[in-house]
Amino acid sequence: MGTSRYSSEVRADAVALYHSSPGGTYASVAKDLGVNHGTLRMWVRDAGRAARLGAVEATAMEEENRQLRARVRELGLEREILRRAAKYFGGRDLLVSSRFQFVEDHRGAFGVKRLCRILAVSRSGFCRWPAGGSARAGRARADAGLAEHIDRIHQESDGTYGVPRVTAGLKDSGRRVSHKRVERVMRTFRIVGPHLRKKVRTAIPEPSATPVPDLLRRDFAAREPNTKYVGDITCLPIGNGQFLYLATVLDLCSKRLTGWSTAGHMRTSLVTDALRAAAGARGGDGLRGAISHSDNGAQYVSKEFAQVCSELGVTRSRGAVGTSADNAAAESLNATMKRETLQGRKRWNGASEARLAVFRWATRYNTRRRHSRLGQISPITYEQRSTTLATAA
Repeated sequence: MGTSRYSSEVRADAVALYHSSPGGTYASVAKDLGVNHGTLRMWVRDAGRAARLGAVEATAMEEENRQLRARVRELGLEREILRRAAKYFGGRDLLVSSRFQFVEDHRGAFGVKRLCRILAVSRSGFCRWPAGGSARAGRARADAGLAEHIDRIHQESDGTYGVPRVTAGLKDSGRRVSHKRVERVMRTFRIVGPHLRKKVRTAIPEPSATPVPDLLRRDFAAREPNTKYVGDITCLPIGNGQFLYLATVLDLCSKRLTGWSTAGHMRTSLVTDALRAAAGARGGDGLRGAISHSDNGAQYVSKEFAQVCSELGVTRSRGAVGTSADNAAAESLNATMKRETLQGRKRWNGASEARLAVFRWATRYNTRRRHSRLGQISPITYEQRSTTLATAA
């Protein structure tokens, strides 16, 4: 007869009875149970196999649990290391030397091997690192001294100079330093310039305007001063949703801000006043024979502006409607002016403060501010050198 009529509980009890009878045999125990001795032997064998398999599985599970607990502990340590590293570096660059210093400061708590692995530095490099302590201290002192010079140049520019202009200023003062080192020192000592703000639209197209050709076609270069100009309008926020408006006239050769005008409106007189100011700054024949390029804002397409251009002997030029890139040089100038005068603020405190800031910036821009397109010299200096070279020729 098969064994299917015996429940698992009966078979387990039979196996237990056999193991609890030290002198008993399969035959004697099976006789007491009323089963075949072969059946009992099979039950005992199967129970032993299951017990061994269960022991192996239990051991494997325990080992897996042990590894998981160890991994959880390791992850907890890594999280704590990264948390401390975030506070330790505090926005500084993760330079190799800085990471080595972090390992040195925390080796007692976490161990060198773990710290080097998490911070991605070599243990051998860390072991060699202490020997260069005096050299690092010397470089730190040199960087601190350089930072003082950089900060002085930065402050003289009203906090507007970035790496290229600061590097040029250091070169003129006799300190030849690579721009990469200047960038690193400025970043380390948190010497930064202003950033761009959101653009506000000031050009309002006039659909009925008489077409004027684009004489520049995005060629914002000129061989001689007083030949090509670009003009644009930008807004100057002064609080409570109010604005002043600034019109500029830029010489494309020398990058000189030749004329500008500010007003509390955007009528055509704003741009004509700026153009007349540019003519006055040039003296003599003024702007006669030059090109004046602009966008298609209503002020620049008006009859009044056309009359003033004709009076001054200026040839008009305009880009395509709705394409800011056709007047990019003028827009870039105005964006730079607002970035360097506002320096992150949302607005000026009033109209007089805004006008003074524009006047101060425009004067410094023409006479002192270094321009990357001019070889890091100011527009006035560039024009003076151009005149000197032309006279010598």
